[in-house]
Amino acid sequence: MGFFGYYAVMGPNGLLRYREYSRAYAKREAEFAQLDKRRAALRNQVALLDPKRGANPDMVDELVRKELNVAHPDEIIVPLN
Repeated sequence: MGFFGYYAVMGPNGLLRYREYSRAYAKREAEFAQLDKRRAALRNQVALLDPKRGANPDMVDELVRKELNVAHPDEIIVPLN
């Protein structure tokens, strides 16, 4: 019985490891929240570029200029039409 009691408190899944698991869980939750925000931003970009609903001309222009390396990072693209 002593062995099982010791293992329940000091073992790899014991009570003393609970704080460590709690901290790791909180860290993973924060990482998940950041990834969820990034996923929402990517989902929005995909929706703006969807050809079925008509691609947003501003988004297309921005993406093309960025991929072809003809826009500066601090440049703001304003369509004239």
